[in-house]
Amino acid sequence: MSIDPRHIYEPSWRKPVGMFVILGLILGWAVLVGSLSAFIGGLPMWAQVPAYLFLGLVWIWILPLRRLLAWMETGRWRR
Repeated sequence: MSIDPRHIYEPSWRKPVGMFVILGLILGWAVLVGSLSAFIGGLPMWAQVPAYLFLGLVWIWILPLRRLLAWMETGRWRR
């Protein structure tokens, strides 16, 4: 089996666009958490650790990264 040399791979525009959207979402989440740091910093240490741990993990479920990655690969939002 050989690859047809006449086949020309054309990269999809969705991957670079999706990459910038993901970076924007992460940056936005970091700004949101950073804006809460004055409030969280006023809490006792035993409350700060779970707050930052929660905020550090919850973005995985809140941000639509799975659907965005599926769109980048297939061009569809749902499977």
